[in-house]
Amino acid sequence: MPAVSFLNVCKSYPSARGALQALQDVSFDIDPGEFFGLLGPNGAGKTTLISILAGLSRASSGCVRVHGRDVQSDYQAARRLLGIVPQELVFDPFFTVREALRFQSGYFGIRDNAAWIDELLEGLGLTDKATANMRQLSGGMKRRVLIAQALVHRPQVIVLDEPTAGVDVELRQTLWQFVSGLNRRLGCTVLLTTHYLEEAEALCGRIAMLKQGRVVALERTSDLLSRASSNVLRFKTDHPLPDDLQALARVTGRVVQLPAHDALEVERLLARVRESGVAAHDIEIRKADLEDVFIDLMDASGREHSAVPSVGAPSP
Repeated sequence: MPAVSFLNVCKSYPSARGALQALQDVSFDIDPGEFFGLLGPNGAGKTTLISILAGLSRASSGCVRVHGRDVQSDYQAARRLLGIVPQELVFDPFFTVREALRFQSGYFGIRDNAAWIDELLEGLGLTDKATANMRQLSGGMKRRVLIAQALVHRPQVIVLDEPTAGVDVELRQTLWQFVSGLNRRLGCTVLLTTHYLEEAEALCGRIAMLKQGRVVALERTSDLLSRASSNVLRFKTDHPLPDDLQALARVTGRVVQLPAHDALEVERLLARVRESGVAAHDIEIRKADLEDVFIDLMDASGREHSAVPSVGAPSP
């Protein structure tokens, strides 16, 4: 039985132009014990899908199950199996960190779990903040408490919605060490959404990619990486590229990245750069990564769906 199952999930919202389709026939399963990544650009539908999983929003059609429990018809059982870390920093300013975790335990009918709370505090670097009031904490520390709250009832499925957005490197490392340990030691299933694609590449065994509410990729991470060009030529320049290179390049400020399948293509690209009078600095060749695959898939899916009218929009 899948740990999480999305079956033909659709979600639409009314708008001035008709129905705005946030999710369109989304279907995939997440296996027990899997570390699964859900990726997509802003507005792709990731948070909407998680809101439906959490029971905070209702799908227009389709169903979602957690270990066989429907999140609508069997909400209490499904919710007990989930630990969800939201994007927003939501906290009660009147309690200390330890009190917040004790009250969160009580919402699930759990008593006498001080030992587990201590383990969470230590694992997330919160031990010295246990008696601090929540409103006294920095943003990064508040984020750690949210993670502890999501884990305090020992859920079988952990959902992390952009958990490291805007936090420091130390917290990112602490979080991934702790959650990876839960995944390995306790067999917890982890569903991660993130814009840090290097995190998804390092942590997730399988990945689904969404764009405009549709699943455009659902594969093992290793299989996705095998799609990419084997190398990327990277250099810095203050000069504009010629049109033929500009069409191939990913440019971020002064940094230019060009796909290159082999050494011969690298030589050809560098020769074209010299011929065009572009001064290239800090030249390096690297292996293609998940970000390269992500950008290629988003571009390809955008071209594929660009001619499809929106639901509710007038036909041409």
